[in-house]
Amino acid sequence: QVQLSESGGGLVQAGDSLRLSCAASQRTSSKYLMAWFRQAPGKEREFVASTTWSGDKIEYTDSVKGRFTISRDNRKNTVYLQMNNLRPEDTAVYYCAADLERNVVDFTAKYEYDHWGQGTQDAVSS
Repeated sequence: QVQLSESGGGLVQAGDSLRLSCAASQRTSSKYLMAWFRQAPGKEREFVASTTWSGDKIEYTDSVKGRFTISRDNRKNTVYLQMNNLRPEDTAVYYCAADLERNVVDFTAKYEYDHWGQGTQDAVSS
């Protein structure tokens, strides 16, 4: 069972940057797809970004393209989300998710992921 733990959230102003980290509890020889989702108050959890184990396929939701960058360090079992030029509408709890690449068809669908972190709160003031 893979356990995920996010860190790096905080309160910032519009235009600032934050870097989120998600550490997996154990190294595995299996290839896990890693993703970030977010959930704003009163809204559904939505896809933000994902990366394959090798990083050869990366996806972003349209609203963060050009501002957010997902990356991973497989030696450290960690995936990152660099968030630049933050906007108030980026305020949400950010969740890390993972599942075996071979099990995932739609990278953007939350039901595809079996492993989730506890979430980290980001708040962006205007």
